[in-house]
Amino acid sequence: MKDVVIVGGGLAGLSAAWRLRHWDTVVLESANRVGGRIRSERRGDYWLNWGGHVFAGAGSSTDALLTEVGVMAVQIPGSLQALSMNGKFIKKGHIATYPFRIPMSLASRVDTLRAGLKVVSGVAKYTGVVRKRAGESGAMRQQRIYDFENDASFLDFIGNLSEDAAALFKTTVTRSAGDMGQISAGAGIGYFSLVLGIGQGLSQGIVGGPSTLTESIAAALGDRIELGAVVSEVVHRKDSVVVRYRQGGIDQEVEARTVVLATTADVSHKIGVDLPEDLRGALDQIKYGPHVSTAFLTNETSARPWDDIYAIAAPKRSFAIALNQASIVRGTESVRKPGGSFMTFSPASLGRALLEKSNEEVINTHLRDLDQVLGHGFADSVVEAKTDRWKVASPYCFPGRAKIQSTLMRGTDRVFLAGDYLGTLYTESSITTGFSAAQEAASVLATHRQAPPHTGLSVVA
Repeated sequence: MKDVVIVGGGLAGLSAAWRLRHWDTVVLESANRVGGRIRSERRGDYWLNWGGHVFAGAGSSTDALLTEVGVMAVQIPGSLQALSMNGKFIKKGHIATYPFRIPMSLASRVDTLRAGLKVVSGVAKYTGVVRKRAGESGAMRQQRIYDFENDASFLDFIGNLSEDAAALFKTTVTRSAGDMGQISAGAGIGYFSLVLGIGQGLSQGIVGGPSTLTESIAAALGDRIELGAVVSEVVHRKDSVVVRYRQGGIDQEVEARTVVLATTADVSHKIGVDLPEDLRGALDQIKYGPHVSTAFLTNETSARPWDDIYAIAAPKRSFAIALNQASIVRGTESVRKPGGSFMTFSPASLGRALLEKSNEEVINTHLRDLDQVLGHGFADSVVEAKTDRWKVASPYCFPGRAKIQSTLMRGTDRVFLAGDYLGTLYTESSITTGFSAAQEAASVLATHRQAPPHTGLSVVA
């Protein structure tokens, strides 16, 4: 019997596995690689990236994991607030001045300012909401964040806007993977807080690419990770849990004292067949949006105007944002190295529009728009382009989401949940919930070891 079976080898599952590495564990991952929505590939000094790209800093669970594993992260250099819209490219100046500098009608400027004032006021309130308070648990803080402006959608909050004004707000909030009418007002405000660098602090980049972290953990765990293991059921017994799965065409099962269920909510709902009904019902309510991303490797030999930029918002394009994955390299070099790397990111409705298209169509669509955004012969410098897509990508906070949080956090005596759907801080939530699930499992295991051996008489009928 195993001590722990961890179902899911994404960031949450690997975080739990790392903390439980001194116990007898196994990680069952359905895909042929670990990492889930963390996916990057090294290319010399640079890396291609398709998934999570920013991480929390000092004092966070992410910081603890990076330190323990021995992976380096740095503050992302370069502007996080560049904007390309209606033929105008802006990379400097306060974001509040952008509506006056982007070509648009007077009505659109008025709409943008009116809605912008609401958002700024909301961000000020949100900053107080997310601030950590003495003596409170992480669960209490997380519930408070979910409760914030959770009764209406972000679209209800800002009201109907003209096309250009709506595009400005859409390109920011849809990065959550939900559209403006799908996510709660509080979630939309929270995303503006994130983009403005207030309150949440997701501004670190992993040197070598995000998969440096997940692959480092996988290397440490070695043959404890089983790939291509598709779990069908997680079933409680009196003092254990049985996990049934299929691998290499063969049905198998493993019994353990505890299980960490670190899959997406829809999968946890499906395979957690005897979880409490209210918990399964809450899992069934979680909503996800899609991501489609393309990574570009380039071979330019001289400096480019975007070298000091990390993120470029691109309203009215096929992607919401373009991310300069060479930014960390640019921030550490004394002489500009040849080449570079960019990532384009299409979430929510932008992603849905591309999900069924071929890889070639997605690459061509993204490259055409990115070339128009960046100019300076960008397309001619591309030497490699690859796309990836997730239909079930990021969970988004919908109106009413706060009501199910306490149920989701309840768990069971031997099966513990982990995943970014349990929090609002993306990669940080994955790691935090992975750590929490590991702690719960370790507590059960330690209690089992401390139990005295049975010395009484047994009577067999």
